[in-house]
Amino acid sequence: MFSPDSLQPRMMLVNRFSCTLKNQSVKIGHCSKVPRNVNMEKLQHGYLFPEIERHELLHLKKYPNANVIDLGIGDTTKPLPTIVTSRMVDFVRGLSTAEGYKGYGPEQGEKALRKAIAAEIYKNLDIKPSEVFVSDGAQCDISRLQLLMGPKLKIAVQDPSFPAYIDSSVIIGHAGKFVDRIGKYENIEYMTCGPQTDFFPDLHTISRPQLIFFCSPNNPTGHAATRKQLQQLVDFAKVNGSIIIYDSAYSAYITDNSPKSIFEIPGAREVAIEVSSFSKLAGFTGVRLGWTVVPEELLYSNGFPVLHDFNRIVCTCFNGASSISQAGGLACLSPEGLNAVQSLVDYYMENARILVNALTSLGLTVYGGKNAPYVWVRFPGSKSWDVFAGILENTHIITIPGSGFGPGGEGYIRISAFGQRDSILEASERLKYLLYQEKL
Repeated sequence: MFSPDSLQPRMMLVNRFSCTLKNQSVKIGHCSKVPRNVNMEKLQHGYLFPEIERHELLHLKKYPNANVIDLGIGDTTKPLPTIVTSRMVDFVRGLSTAEGYKGYGPEQGEKALRKAIAAEIYKNLDIKPSEVFVSDGAQCDISRLQLLMGPKLKIAVQDPSFPAYIDSSVIIGHAGKFVDRIGKYENIEYMTCGPQTDFFPDLHTISRPQLIFFCSPNNPTGHAATRKQLQQLVDFAKVNGSIIIYDSAYSAYITDNSPKSIFEIPGAREVAIEVSSFSKLAGFTGVRLGWTVVPEELLYSNGFPVLHDFNRIVCTCFNGASSISQAGGLACLSPEGLNAVQSLVDYYMENARILVNALTSLGLTVYGGKNAPYVWVRFPGSKSWDVFAGILENTHIITIPGSGFGPGGEGYIRISAFGQRDSILEASERLKYLLYQEKL
């Protein structure tokens, strides 16, 4: 039960933690003659989520008996549906028999799963199974797509956005120099996607990027782009000759009429690639399974199909997703499985509703939580890492500082609804108590 005394409330903006530590330690001893990748040297800090884990460990060292509630990293917490695990168990048992044993599978994924993804996820959108590439997760595919496209392209990202888009762009060689004064890389176009623009970029102010990374529903803001907005994006890409890399990892959480796939938009097959995942759809964050759709109509400037090159990348760099994971994915897309995973989605969205209600009751400006399991909370006049540190220090709750998602996230924090219900309720009470005290 929540006890105000256990929090020992104090001023919220205390003990700022830094997320700007570079891994520049040098060991004295034998050195190879291989120079360090210059692009790795351009990364400004550790990857966001391991940094959050590091701060959590420091906090637990300081408060070893604290009941820490993790609403930071978007990791699912509900058990997998029985229909899914039973199919995986049956598959594993079959591996111990001569009839059921399977070794390497197709690098592109099992035909049955590719067919099911095309039929169930992209129902009535004319996606062919041959256009679906099964993988070990959307984040891995983002890096494979970077490798596919090669270095020194002009790219654009939503600001704020999932940090893997920028970090992988730095590593592959798109980014150019980091400009400390503005907190941005010189060759990356940061498309402002805040409340002032209805969380969609003003495309009239954007240059002509070759690659556009776009996530809807957006991580971290939780905004799902409307049909009109996505049509504008597709039209923009077509006029400018751009390719959209569209991340639909949270599409199952859309509750209104917003498109769940870029391929619902006319013309998208000529300008877009879509990556997605079973991680948040079905709780496969540890099981690892995702997919990428590359339409046949998507062509390079010389007319060569992008699909053929992506197939070559997959066959060269990947031996295929785990056959056990794929058995689970196929179960998710059965009629019973679809009902079961929808119940998981509904559970997390009820968590989001609880968090939104708790925070708005305090007069805070809150976004998200309607079409995504993330709540995006504004703290005007405050630095994101200060707010993160204050909440952690005074409530033992892990959140994510908004600036970790780009300059446009400064002054916000992201709160994840991927938690057990009792933890969500407890966290809501702690946050309400702390923020109420701040107003006194």
